[in-house]
Order: sequence, then structure tokens, then C-alpha cells
Amino acid sequence: MTETILGLLRHGQTDWNIDLRLQGSTDIPLNDTGRTQARLAASSLNREDWDVILASPLSRAKDTADIVAHELGMNVVVVPELIERSFGVAEGLDHASWRKLYESHQVIEGLESLEDLRTRTVQLLDLIANEYSGKRVLAVSHGAFIRKVLNIVTNGELPREGERLSNASLSRFMHADGTWTITDYRPESLGI
Repeated sequence: MTETILGLLRHGQTDWNIDLRLQGSTDIPLNDTGRTQARLAASSLNREDWDVILASPLSRAKDTADIVAHELGMNVVVVPELIERSFGVAEGLDHASWRKLYESHQVIEGLESLEDLRTRTVQLLDLIANEYSGKRVLAVSHGAFIRKVLNIVTNGELPREGERLSNASLSRFMHADGTWTITDYRPESLGI
């Protein structure tokens, strides 16, 4: 039985995270705290536990991955499927305003539907299972995307209602016998 390990690490903090603003596909950079979180996360990881580091193309995830990779003596491969969900014209709104807009059932121009997000998430899991079979993959991505992976793999059990994934949090998954399972759920930041 071939086991493939996937660790999903959320990027470090940005200024928009502080304000609970929807980032989506807007390319918001890490702030100083986010860079520190990436270094702390890297210090809590062991080089021997990972074969490859993947990252979303958005700078907050890519820079987090670069910091971790530098500390571990590795390189980063950018994978477009790891990009955050697009929230279209709602990007930049605070969370309360987003909820109000979303629950009003208005058409939100540029919003990636939950169905499309699910399709892309399954594509990423298939990519990892096939192209990185038997490897230990650390992938740096985003909150909404990681939430969708958790939701799919646990059949809706995780994340729990109202639970927030902290910046620089890491959850681990395993693929074996054609099935993904969660092996370690950690919504809190690494190394803090």
C-alpha cells in the first residue's frame, strides 16, 4: 500500500487578515507578523518529514512557502490549483459585510461557486495522489481552500461551525487505497 502524505499549511498573516477582510484572489502580501509566523512554522517542521513543498501562486502563500523552504533547505513548486477561492467584487469587504451580501443571494460578479471550488479541490487532491504518489507533500495555501479540503475529506465534519483556521496552521492528510483521510487537524498556528 502506497501512502501519500499531504500537509496543508495556511499562509502567514496579512494586513487584511487583521481587519477580517476577504482576500480571495487579490494578491495581498504578508506583513511582518506573517513573515515571523512563517519562520516559526518552519522552525517547528523537520526537513526529514517532507519531500516537496508546493505553493499557491499568490504572494502571501508563495512567500510563506519560500520562507519555510529556505529554513528547510528545499525548493518551492507553484501549483495554480492551490490558489484561494475568488470572491469577485466582494474582495476587500469585512467578514460581516460579506456574510450579509452572500446571504442576500445577490449575484456577486466574479465569485467562484462552491461547486467550482469543490471541483478544483478534488483536482488538487487527485494531482497530489497521482503526481506525488508515495511522497510527503507540504502545500501552502489559503483559508477558504483549506476549509474546503477539510470539508471534503471529513465529509463535512471539519472544520467545525464557526471555527477559524489560524494563519500558519497545519493539518495533515493521508492518501492510501484510493481514499483521503485526515491524520492531524490543527487549526491553531504552528510554533506559537
